Amino acid sequence: MMVIGLDCAAPQLVFDRYRDAMPNLSALMDRGTWGNLRSSEPPITVPAWTCMVSGRDAGELGLYGFRNRVAGETRLRLAGGGDVRVKRVWDWLGEHGYRVAPLFVPLTSPPTPVHGQMVSGFMWPGGDAPWCFPRGLETEIADRFGPYRADVENFRANDLDRIYQDIVMMTEQHLDIAEHLWKEKQPDFMMLVEIGVDRFHHAFWRHIDPDHPRHEAGNRWKHLGREYYRLLDTRIGRLCALGDDDTTVLVVSDHGARAMHGGFCINEWLVRKGYLVLREPPGAVSPLDHGVVDWKRTKAWAEGGYYARVFLNVAGREPNGAIQPTEVLTYRDRLRDELNNAKDDEGNRVPTSVRVPEEHYRQARGFPPDLMVYFDDLKLRAIGSIGGGRIIVTENDTGPDSCNHDWDGIFVMSGGGTLGRGRVEGAEIYDVTPTILGAFGVPRPPDILGRDWGSGLGASETDP
Repeated sequence: MMVIGLDCAAPQLVFDRYRDAMPNLSALMDRGTWGNLRSSEPPITVPAWTCMVSGRDAGELGLYGFRNRVAGETRLRLAGGGDVRVKRVWDWLGEHGYRVAPLFVPLTSPPTPVHGQMVSGFMWPGGDAPWCFPRGLETEIADRFGPYRADVENFRANDLDRIYQDIVMMTEQHLDIAEHLWKEKQPDFMMLVEIGVDRFHHAFWRHIDPDHPRHEAGNRWKHLGREYYRLLDTRIGRLCALGDDDTTVLVVSDHGARAMHGGFCINEWLVRKGYLVLREPPGAVSPLDHGVVDWKRTKAWAEGGYYARVFLNVAGREPNGAIQPTEVLTYRDRLRDELNNAKDDEGNRVPTSVRVPEEHYRQARGFPPDLMVYFDDLKLRAIGSIGGGRIIVTENDTGPDSCNHDWDGIFVMSGGGTLGRGRVEGAEIYDVTPTILGAFGVPRPPDILGRDWGSGLGASETDP
């Protein structure tokens, strides 16, 4: 089996706008099963790929984004491979004797021992940190393909020509490595994740999307979407040609993409509502400086991103908590109600979806936010910076960006004797692991989510 992961690949591009530029993927669709793949909550690379390859939701994993809280601090730290404390699909396959090769999958840095080979994903820190298992594979790859390109540096910037060149070079190298390992190591199961799609969308979305509010007709980059997706399809075709009639191919993405219309300044809103108190106002728009927060009077603060993570300042949990544990539910419910009725600078209501992790997930492990808030169904990003004086802004606060994540990615399965159902509805990110295990005849762990789309079950039958 080959699982080809395209981080952030959007259904509206793959299935519609660029399908005519992707004959290889289109052929897989014609012969197989395909449709939208509902992402995790939150629909973010971390935790989504780990949800996909473990069959567990983000709460069970204790992963709520790229960065997560740690006990005794108010700041977040970057997640790493050591934060994954569950088995992933290649672990179960390896235990049953199958040779595996997970390549470039997020949260595989540092690489872990597998029954085969592993190459770390884009969160590899660089330098002397290991990026392959076994370690000797690093020399083999570097000697053949040059220094490892784990990610595109500074992809939220204005030098778009450089960014595109870097994306293409990284994508080509990753697919070259995958072809090499498939031929030379002969894994039974290989999974690769190409982060270049995500980087392309963040850099170029407004230039390729004619419906984006800041799209400029006739811009010099408008053709790059079709060009890059054609490149992806060519490389998918080359990789699939290395398989045979017994090879099952899955092409999946962890989430989709959509136009970012602006952002909701969540900490600015909390300041206005009196939940967040600063000892001194910022002199200019800037990230929230925890050093200037008056923690003794602050009841809540937030972290921005694709969604807002709102934390209450609880005595005994936070270093300088201002809310007694017996008051947490009262403050949380009051804040949830206010967020459900949030308004913009002109007094218009902003559509929000507010989640309580303990109510939403099967379990809420780690250090979950007290509230998770999505603004205007992901049309608006959550802005953590303060000092702008506005609730709604048009620009991202972490660098040029015109793309936000969307709820649905893609799912395409073909070959290897799997049933070809054509277009299907209702596929979810959690379905990928049971589908893979089913293809190899490996017993399904009893406590994972998802259904097996490769079995003879009807598409409406879902395992508990």
